[in-house]
Amino acid sequence: MSRRQLLSISLAFFLCSFSALAITPGIAAPDFQGTDSTGMRHTLSQYRGKFVVLEWANQGCPYDRKHYLSGNMESLQREWTAKGVVWLSVISSGVGQQGYVTPAQEGAYLKTMHAAPTAAILDPTSVIARLYEARTTPHIFVIDPSGKLIYQGAIDDKPTTDEADIKTAHNYLNEALTAAMAGRPVRTAITRPYGCSVKYATE
Repeated sequence: MSRRQLLSISLAFFLCSFSALAITPGIAAPDFQGTDSTGMRHTLSQYRGKFVVLEWANQGCPYDRKHYLSGNMESLQREWTAKGVVWLSVISSGVGQQGYVTPAQEGAYLKTMHAAPTAAILDPTSVIARLYEARTTPHIFVIDPSGKLIYQGAIDDKPTTDEADIKTAHNYLNEALTAAMAGRPVRTAITRPYGCSVKYATE
């Protein structure tokens, strides 16, 4: 087998693996309903007409903690919600799995971290995670006002647990929202997410 054939097979395998990571930008984002840490119900469809960020989270994941302990995630939440974006943190760890939290535990964490999402959705049966094929914490999805998914993947291009890397990282979330809100196409619509695996509920 030639080197070119080997490269073609390797590329095809990579693309197949990559495309299987999550739903593809360009499609209508799956609607869902969930209850937040305060007991309020939310659906994606109720936010039609607004940009929506879905951020998969896990308090105990060192990759997620990197963005919260540094204040980066909270800063992003404040910046974008101030511009009218709906930001939903989603916690999909199943009962008994690492990262599972009760509403009270999540509420206390949000207060301690001074976090500012629109809401933190608790998904202990992992129904929403399965709809979006969420893989890691964090894993970011951006949905436009028409309900179309326009970005999914990593929050930035520094897949480490080092807080110092945030300063030099290229933030894909910022890039996607900035472009889309200015009426421009999203240059990078899909990236490979990094972080801890989502601890799905057992079926």
